[in-house]
Amino acid sequence: MNWSIEQLEAFVTAVNSGSFSAAARTLGKAQSRVSTAIANLEVDLGFKLFDRSARMPVLTEQGQQMLIEANAVIAQCERLNSRAMSVQTQDELALTIAIDEAVPISAFETFFYKTAATFPLLQLTILNGSRDDIAQWVDEKKADLGVLFLDEQLCERLEFFSIDSFHQSLIVSVDHPLAKVSVPTIAQLNQYRQLVICDLLTKSKPISANCWHIDSYYHMTSLVVKGLGWALVPEHIADSQWYSGEITELSCYHISDSLLIEMGLVKRRDKGAGNIMNWMFAEVNKMFIEAKLAKRSVSAKS
Repeated sequence: MNWSIEQLEAFVTAVNSGSFSAAARTLGKAQSRVSTAIANLEVDLGFKLFDRSARMPVLTEQGQQMLIEANAVIAQCERLNSRAMSVQTQDELALTIAIDEAVPISAFETFFYKTAATFPLLQLTILNGSRDDIAQWVDEKKADLGVLFLDEQLCERLEFFSIDSFHQSLIVSVDHPLAKVSVPTIAQLNQYRQLVICDLLTKSKPISANCWHIDSYYHMTSLVVKGLGWALVPEHIADSQWYSGEITELSCYHISDSLLIEMGLVKRRDKGAGNIMNWMFAEVNKMFIEAKLAKRSVSAKS
């Protein structure tokens, strides 16, 4: 067989784009070149990938199976290129880091202080945004590295590296009727509006039928303070001094869904990493491991 990576990319892009013409626009190539690449791939494989009898090409059963394999091959090639770029690259001159506005900012202030001390000549750009913003900026190469809470599956071009997980806290304002119920049931929670995190593409599943969707945990918490509803937010936000005396934390005993949020670093799979980015990965991991150990030590003493 003489199939090529270019043929696999044309095939996968056509599936993801919905048509050969859309794939051509995505790849910046003539439609005839994309169609020929897919046709040649079918000849090399010995079977049809698309049923072309309808107005739009539809994957055959064999095509569906080959799509899984093609994605795996492309992913491995991108990792190989990324590894080669990492070997060639030494210290980056400039980096852009995009950070979810909900991550523990105090920890990253320490991280940036160490970055400045270790790499004084690095030109660093720091962007803040919602969870959806971070993934999009990294995918579009507007940011080299992202820090975000993972809720939905990321696109296949991105790789996620878990560094920590956080529990969610159930909060209401001190004047909310639920503030008098230390262990609210689902029925009690359903009586009041829930404020639910969302982004441009996805909305978290609410518990209450009466809900508002908001794209910022901090904005959501501010509305909780105003008595507009109850919410589940990362524990470090609930414990923030900004809201001290204004919110009450209730028990999540009756909430069956997972209350853990995974946080990590995200980069493009085809993006190489030089000395500085590799240092950043190691330093962030070290920072959160030390924080966990310190927290366990305090818990053991108490």
